[in-house]
Amino acid sequence: MSETVVGIAGTGRMGTAFARRLCETGTPVRVWNRSPDRTGAAVDAGAEAVALAALAEADLVLLSLTDAAASEAVLAGMGAALAGRIVVEMSTLLPDQAEALEAQATALGAQFLHCPVGGTVAPALKGQLLGFAGGAAETLERARPVLERLCRRVEHLGSAGAAARMKLAVNLPLALYWQTLGESLILLRGAGIPAEQAIGLMAESSGGPAVLKNRAQVVVETLEGADQRGTFDIAGLAKDLHLALALAEREGAALPLSAAAEERYRAALEAGLGRFDGASLARRTAEG
Repeated sequence: MSETVVGIAGTGRMGTAFARRLCETGTPVRVWNRSPDRTGAAVDAGAEAVALAALAEADLVLLSLTDAAASEAVLAGMGAALAGRIVVEMSTLLPDQAEALEAQATALGAQFLHCPVGGTVAPALKGQLLGFAGGAAETLERARPVLERLCRRVEHLGSAGAAARMKLAVNLPLALYWQTLGESLILLRGAGIPAEQAIGLMAESSGGPAVLKNRAQVVVETLEGADQRGTFDIAGLAKDLHLALALAEREGAALPLSAAAEERYRAALEAGLGRFDGASLARRTAEG
């Protein structure tokens, strides 16, 4: 039986990480990006850069794009060539956006799965992401061999909309964490405790999340005054926070902590910190 050919639309940080990981596992990979000059890293890893029409001929197409509008445009560009293929949308979306893309892909004759992931570039390169899958169970089983090369765990959550909700629920505490870390650091003002010691203790405590344990050195360097580029940066965190608040507002739910944190994220973006790690927001909060 021939190896599944995977197409990847979008070679940003995550799309490129997907390509590198899949190539490493021996998977034939085709990549397409709106700006062709951004496919270089994926091609260097062993992927083949192709036109959108050729991407549609892959057995399974992963969409790793900016937003729902970009995914809609790419699906339209591939058109009826997707008939019989599997489309896996991996972006963070609102539930109705995921469901609209499912309807669009199905109308083109494709099988659709919404599978956003938990984790950033480093776990993607190790095949250690978390997959939140929504769609038909049989579609997931067809896609599972590919997804399990990227993810340590792939869970079927029901519908495409349910998968979108799970991703927003997973990312929301992370967005809030950077604000709460900054507030906790306010309590250390004047104590003379070095950033490395403080973060080391926090990371080892019951209140230390995985992101602090995994990125402790990045956080320390940020708190010492050197903003660090983020793999899941302030701009990305702010985008997902905004989506969570938009969903809650549509459904008449209040997220007061999230709403307050969004103001802090907005200020950080206005200060030009969008491409930096969430620790930059914590430092800005701690400095007042």
